[in-house]
Amino acid sequence: MEATPPTGFAIPRAPSPSGSRNHPRHSVNSSFSFGPQPLVNSLADANTSAVTSNRASFSYLDPSRSILQTSPLRTSPRMPRRTPKKMGGSSRHPLANDTTDVFQDDADDEGDDEDAHEWGIVDRMRLWRHDALMQHLYDSAAFWGDKIVSWTNDPNDAFWLAQTYFLKHEYSRAERLLTRPFPTTPPPKGPLVSKTNGTFQPPFAPAAANAKGKGREMPPPSTTLGGEGETLAPGVQRLPMGPGETIDVAIQYEEGVSRLVDMSVACRYLAAQCQMRQGKWNDALEMLGESNPFRSDGEGPHVPNMDGGIKIEASMCNLRGLLMLKLNRGDQAKHCFMEALALDVKCYEAFEQLVSGEMMTPDEEWEFVAHLAYREQTPADADFVRLIYQSRLRKYKHGEEHALIRKRLVDEYGLGDNPDVLFSFADALYTQLRWADCFAVTSRILSLVNVHKNTMPLHIACMYHLTHLNPKLFLLAHELVEREPENAISWYAVGIWYMCVRKYQEARTYFSKTSLMDPRFAPAWVAFAHAFSFEGEHEHAVTAYSTCARLYTGSHLPLMFVGMEHIILSNRNQASEALTAAQHMCDADPLLFNERGVMAFTNEDYETAAKLFAGALDLARVVQSSQTTWIPTYLNLGTALRRLGRLAEAKAAYQRVLEIDYRNVTALCFMGVTYHLLGLASKPELAGHHIEAAIVKYHEVRSLFLTTLAPPCFAPLLVISC
Repeated sequence: MEATPPTGFAIPRAPSPSGSRNHPRHSVNSSFSFGPQPLVNSLADANTSAVTSNRASFSYLDPSRSILQTSPLRTSPRMPRRTPKKMGGSSRHPLANDTTDVFQDDADDEGDDEDAHEWGIVDRMRLWRHDALMQHLYDSAAFWGDKIVSWTNDPNDAFWLAQTYFLKHEYSRAERLLTRPFPTTPPPKGPLVSKTNGTFQPPFAPAAANAKGKGREMPPPSTTLGGEGETLAPGVQRLPMGPGETIDVAIQYEEGVSRLVDMSVACRYLAAQCQMRQGKWNDALEMLGESNPFRSDGEGPHVPNMDGGIKIEASMCNLRGLLMLKLNRGDQAKHCFMEALALDVKCYEAFEQLVSGEMMTPDEEWEFVAHLAYREQTPADADFVRLIYQSRLRKYKHGEEHALIRKRLVDEYGLGDNPDVLFSFADALYTQLRWADCFAVTSRILSLVNVHKNTMPLHIACMYHLTHLNPKLFLLAHELVEREPENAISWYAVGIWYMCVRKYQEARTYFSKTSLMDPRFAPAWVAFAHAFSFEGEHEHAVTAYSTCARLYTGSHLPLMFVGMEHIILSNRNQASEALTAAQHMCDADPLLFNERGVMAFTNEDYETAAKLFAGALDLARVVQSSQTTWIPTYLNLGTALRRLGRLAEAKAAYQRVLEIDYRNVTALCFMGVTYHLLGLASKPELAGHHIEAAIVKYHEVRSLFLTTLAPPCFAPLLVISC
């Protein structure tokens, strides 16, 4: 007795390929649109094999279009549809039925029966090919797609076969298919014209002239090549590869032979992708062109996409930018990514390269992203796209705008638990040096998604700064290496752990491995330089930071670190140049103000130093930064004021430190010195009081030194001693 599913969970019967009900259910791929537009004039239908030359449309060369397909379930217009035979439900196994009508609305199929046609073998195999792609059965898709191309010689089918090879990582094979000679017009006789009954019989089809049903599905091939005695094998043959044979085929096709990359921008883009994956960067750049060939007065950012997808012109600009990065041409890469995003704001890859690669300064990226052509390109979604992009920008400026953006994304668009929106909040907290709060948000993100590319560096950095979380960092690094050994972030976490235990040489080893796995991973480059600095190798640190500055031209941090190292090395001129250059790139970072104050103090310009230290604290208050983090800057301010003789103000600065941390040894010591100086400068009746206060502070310092060690100062900041 056969087992049947419960009635409440009955699986609906699958339709026949020709359609067995009014509203057929579809396979997974039917509602997706991921194919090419017509590759030659006649290829308006993705399932049409015949190639004609009476169409005047050149949409396959339109860079404002995307690579959207027509439905693979649309049949070729060959024969009227026969009356479908109903399938018996009892004899069909439940697992063979189609239950994948997830994305397709049955209402879209109303009236299909009136215009439907009988499916041929090529139609069915095209369905198999597309459904295999959607189910990630790439070998199946390649197997059936290869047979389709052998029969049809259709450029559209060849494109899909190349796409399949690409997904299989067979890049050389895909490139060869896209760059080999291909017919653009049919021959005057066959292989698509019948000499007998107007039908094509595949090698395994019935040979009778009056064959019915499936025996009359396709036009027959020609049996000659134009010369007597030269016969074609059954079915339409691909163009031969040899030079002489190519000439013969070209004569047969009346010079109508071209490469797929010359017929369609979609094919050219795919071929360039294949070449880049093979490391043939110069060849890929030659395939795309050094600059955008479609740039003209009639097209550009203000021309909307023709079909609602992503402009292939923008995709080509993005790929051109990636190639420029491979060739170490960073400035040109930046312009390519900017052009790609300007052409189509939906091209997120270009945005990600600009932002994560820090190719623009904070002011430049805010101005650029705020003035993209959102309204012209996506009228209905312009506000959302602009908000989600602006939420990713750096948080040194526009604090109120960033807070409003996050509020709108949460309240109006319901993205309160979206990892990218939460990351924007975590990034703001990290910029404010609020490690504990940032760690709480990043932990929430990682509870939603296992690994979030942008969040992981922040999460690991917070675990480094919060020393009580160092053991958890050890466990996290082990987990990442076991789970994702091919991910650069895993080895970065290992390197940070070695930084925690001050094994800097081992840390550099893992940072080097990280940068080899992902050359554009900025945290690894900076941490590699930090390891030299913490170990006292300041000259090597300068070299490493300089490399970071060259790679990430929009970030001021590498230049700031270069200036800090030169201060330690007493290279005042080089330090001043580096810090000034960093100031031009970002004038809203309180850390940079502190370092410039240290530089001024080193040059004995105490007035300027005091102003810069005060400016750093003002900026820290604006961004609501953690006060504990800025203890060294308060100490620096007090010391500068003390050198200026403004002892009362210096005393207030030290007192502020003691309000934050009453056991701060440095503040107690400096407070004692300040009281001592006040006693020496005061009238006799007040001098004794100040001297006694100084003695008390000195005793407090001595007692703390005997009971505990002073905590280390915040690493990037330099506390000025007496």
